[in-house]
Amino acid sequence: MRGVLRRGAMTAAGVATGTATAVVELVFLLVVGVSWLPRRAVPAPVLRGAERLVRLERRRLARYFAVEAGSDEAPARALHYLAARWTAGLLGGLVLATVVAGALYGTVLTWVWIFSPVDDPWTLVSSDVGGLFLLFLGVQGMYAVVSLEDRLARRFLGPSEQELLQRRISELAASRAAVVEAVHDERRRIERYLHDGLQQRLVALGMLLGRARRAEGGEDSARSSLLLRQAHEESRRALEELREVAWRVYPSVLDEAGLRAALETVAERSGGMPVRLEYGLTEEPGDAVRTAAYFVVCEAVTNAVKHAGASGVTVRVRQENGRLSVRVEDDGCGGADPSAGGGLLGLARRLAALDGTLTVTSPPGGPTAVTAELPCA
Repeated sequence: MRGVLRRGAMTAAGVATGTATAVVELVFLLVVGVSWLPRRAVPAPVLRGAERLVRLERRRLARYFAVEAGSDEAPARALHYLAARWTAGLLGGLVLATVVAGALYGTVLTWVWIFSPVDDPWTLVSSDVGGLFLLFLGVQGMYAVVSLEDRLARRFLGPSEQELLQRRISELAASRAAVVEAVHDERRRIERYLHDGLQQRLVALGMLLGRARRAEGGEDSARSSLLLRQAHEESRRALEELREVAWRVYPSVLDEAGLRAALETVAERSGGMPVRLEYGLTEEPGDAVRTAAYFVVCEAVTNAVKHAGASGVTVRVRQENGRLSVRVEDDGCGGADPSAGGGLLGLARRLAALDGTLTVTSPPGGPTAVTAELPCA
């Protein structure tokens, strides 16, 4: 209740301030129209004055209505905005007067009963009911004025459709380049896994088998058996590492059983560290979204196991307002920095290509929280 009253008071203050600025803007426009109407070009002092008034309006909208009107400072657009906006400001003043009148009429019965006897209570009751109805209409009109202010600011001060399109093209070009770079990074990671892990084990396996062949027969049969057992162990480890590489490239369980089963498998493969999964999805997300969500969890859990020294990890998967939210928290030592490169940077690029975001909060000493937001409507 307190929050509602506070927002209402802020809205009323913003509308009242807008009425005052509308009077100033109207006087400014009248002076400009009378003084400079015969001229074709608008002088620089007039344009600077319009820009100052527009900056004042931006601050008012941001403070009272939490409306961000952009940062476009085109002088011509500033004049157009002021020419359209003063009517909304004066309308706001009229609406505020209606609110005050409704509040006064709605409380007439109370004041009369306090200070004087009542001769005709039904007249007072009807006056109160009419006043409360007028108050209701005034409050609704006040919020309608706020909506009108928002639309005018976005129409005249916000970026144009062409500017928005150019901005979107730039974002898509940047995300495309980031995806290409992320693919290259992933290929390099796979190459390192194969070269430093699996390849070395296969070389060792070949050497052990060669030594076992040379030791076959005679007195070296025991040595040959030992070398064969070592070769068998190396082959088992090589197979495990090959499965690990294949799992990192793309887990088959993601297609076979869905995102929840894949995340449960990540928890099982965490090397003994407890991983608590809170899965709140009722429907399976799309392929691209669930793949990105899986790799976010996989990378965050792997970092917690290998680098953070954490004793536990919590994974939360939710869907709110058409967006998939994935949050991975650990109680490790912190210090994770996605801008330094590595897997987190690749994840940020992957999410950006899907219009998603990756936020990493990891102060020194911990804890670390990795949050991914993805559109999934």
